[in-house]
Amino acid sequence: MFKSLLLVICLTTSLSLLAQKDSDVPGFGKIDKAELEMKTCDFDEKAEAVVLFDVGELYFDLTSMSGSMQLERHIRIKILKDKGKNQADIRLPYVSYRNIEHIKNLTAQTYNLDAAGNIVTTRVEKNLIYEKPIDKYRKEQVFTFPDVQAGSIIEYKWSQVWSSFALENWYFQRSIPVKYSRYRTDFPNEIEIYASPFCVLPYESKQHTKGTRIIHHYSMKNIPALRDEPYISCDKDYLQRIELRLQAIKWPTYRENLVKSWPQQIKGLMEDEDFGIQLKRNIPRTADLEAQLKNLTDPYRKMVVIHEYVRRNMEWNGLSNIWALNGVRAAWKDKKGTSGEINLILVNLLKDANLKAHAILVSTRDHGVVTSSLADVRQFDKVMAYVEIGEQVYVLDATEKNTPSRLIPMDVMFSEGLVIEKPETLEWGWRPLWNENTMLKNTIIVQANIDESGVMTGRASAFSYDYDRVQRVTDAKKDQSKFLEKYFHDGNQNVKVDSLVLENLEDDTLPLIQKIQFNMPVSASGDYKYFSTNLFTRLEKNPFVADSRFSDIFFGVNQSYNLVANITIPEGYAFEALPKNMRMIMPDTSIAITRRLVAENNQLAVRVNLEFKKPFFTVQEYPDFKEFYKQLFAVLSEQIAIKKR
Repeated sequence: MFKSLLLVICLTTSLSLLAQKDSDVPGFGKIDKAELEMKTCDFDEKAEAVVLFDVGELYFDLTSMSGSMQLERHIRIKILKDKGKNQADIRLPYVSYRNIEHIKNLTAQTYNLDAAGNIVTTRVEKNLIYEKPIDKYRKEQVFTFPDVQAGSIIEYKWSQVWSSFALENWYFQRSIPVKYSRYRTDFPNEIEIYASPFCVLPYESKQHTKGTRIIHHYSMKNIPALRDEPYISCDKDYLQRIELRLQAIKWPTYRENLVKSWPQQIKGLMEDEDFGIQLKRNIPRTADLEAQLKNLTDPYRKMVVIHEYVRRNMEWNGLSNIWALNGVRAAWKDKKGTSGEINLILVNLLKDANLKAHAILVSTRDHGVVTSSLADVRQFDKVMAYVEIGEQVYVLDATEKNTPSRLIPMDVMFSEGLVIEKPETLEWGWRPLWNENTMLKNTIIVQANIDESGVMTGRASAFSYDYDRVQRVTDAKKDQSKFLEKYFHDGNQNVKVDSLVLENLEDDTLPLIQKIQFNMPVSASGDYKYFSTNLFTRLEKNPFVADSRFSDIFFGVNQSYNLVANITIPEGYAFEALPKNMRMIMPDTSIAITRRLVAENNQLAVRVNLEFKKPFFTVQEYPDFKEFYKQLFAVLSEQIAIKKR
C-alpha cells in the first residue's frame, strides 16, 4: 500500500464525471481583452502576478464495493511584472505507484496582445510537457509556458484521477494574490466528509443536494498574497484553506468508520516493509566503526561516534521522507540514500550498540506544524533518531552534517515528534523537541581606533555558540567570500575587511571564532564626528517594521547577543553627552536589553547584552512586539558623538 495514502478503496469500475457548467468563470480560451490590458491588481498593488481564478471540481463515484475520484482543475494567471514570470514554471506532482493516480487532458496556453491589439494564443505543445520521477512512488509533469512576458495571461487545465480515496486540502491563498478561488465537492450520500476551514478572511460555504448526492461549494474572493514575512515558520500553516477529512462510508448494511487512531497507524508502520521491517534489519558494522566502538563504555560517546560515522559516510540524495524505499541494507552498501534510509540506518546501529534508541517522526519547519489530534502520517516529512541516556534525550539527524549530537536539529527545534514503537510496549508517543538551555548565541568583541581623518580601524572577533555556530559553519564551508559578505558586510556597507581567520571550524565542542581586521569611515559634520558601536552583530536593521502581520513570529530557539567594544578616539577630541546606561524589558520579560557605557579620557568601553527567553510570539502579540523592537533598534543604532576641542 502506498505510504501517503491512508484511506484507500480499490477501483474496479471506470469513472464517469458529471461536469457542471460554470457561470462564475469563463470557459477555457475565452479571454477578455481587458484582462490582457490590465496593469495592476486592484486589491494588491505590489503584486507581480495575480491568479484571475482557480477552480476545482472534485467528483467521487461510488459503485457497489468500488469507487474512484476525479478532480478537474482550471487556473488562469495574469503576469503583471517581469518578476512574476516564474509563475509560468509549472509542476504537477502525482502518485505513480501502481497507477494509483494519473494526470490526463492537460491543456495549457499563453495569451498576449500584438502591436495591433489582437489576442495571440500560443499553445504548450505536448512534446514540451515532461514527466519526471520524484522518487519510487511519485512523479510530476513539468512544463514552462512559452512567450511569457509582463502583460501575458497563462491558462491551464487538467484532470487528476485517483483509483483510491485520498482527499487533499484546498488552498485559496498563494504567494501572489487571487481574485477568485472556488472548490466544489460532489459526493454520494454514502460518503461522510468533514471539512475544516482555516480561514481568517471572509469565505463562502454552501451546500445543496442533487438526487442522492451532496454538493459543497467553498469560495473566496480578492485574497491578498501571503508574502514571506520575516521569521515565519512555514507559509503553508498560514494560507487560507479548507482541510477535508474522510470520516466513514455508509454501506447498505453497515457503517465503515475510516478514522484511524495513532495506535492503529503505528501498528501499520511497524508492520510496513519500508519502515518497521527495516528497523529489524541487521546492518553489519564496518571494521572502522567496530574499532571505534570497541573500547567505549560511555553511552553518550557511543552515540556520538555512531552519529558521526553515519553522517560522515552516508551521502543524502536530497529526498526527504520517512521510508527506506530501497531498503537500509542497499543504502548502507551504496553509502547513499534518502533521509528515511539514512536515519533508519542510524537507529539500527544505535540499537545494535545497546542504546535506548527509537525512530521518531517529525515535521520540519518548512513542512509545517503537526496536528497531534489527527492520526495521519502524511503530516511528517522526516524520521530521525531519538535516544534516551539517563535523564537526557537526544534527537539525531544523520543527513545534517554540522549539528552536533547534543543539539536538537534546528529545523525541528520547538516542535514535537512521534516516537514509533509497537503500541503494546507503551513506548510510543509524542515527545517535545525543545531544550531551553541551548540557544543561538553570539558574542562580538571589537577593539578599534578612530584617527583624525575620521577612519575607524581595528579588529573584531565573533564567538558563535550552539545554533549560531551551526549556521555559520554551514555557510563558511560552502563559500567563505559569501560568508564574509553575509556576516560582516551586510548592515555595515562601508566596512572594508582586510582578513578573515576562522578557528574551531571542525571542532563542534568549541565556539566558532571568526577574526577580522577592518576599517571604515565614520560620519562627520563640522567639528563633530559620529559613530555607532553596533558592529557585526547582524542587528543593524529592524526586520519588524510592517504595520500589520499575518503570521506568528517564529525564532525557533532562545537567543543571546553580546557586544563588547573598546573604542579609542583621536587626541584633541572629547565625548559629547553619551547615551545613558539603561535596561529595557518586554512587559512579559521575554526580551531584555542592557547597555553600559564608560568613557575615560579618549577611551570608550561599551557592553550590550540582548536576551530572548522565548522562541515564539503570536500574531496577537505583534503590536507590542513591534513597538518594543522599534525602541530596541533605536537603542542599538544610537550614535556616539565626539567633538574637537
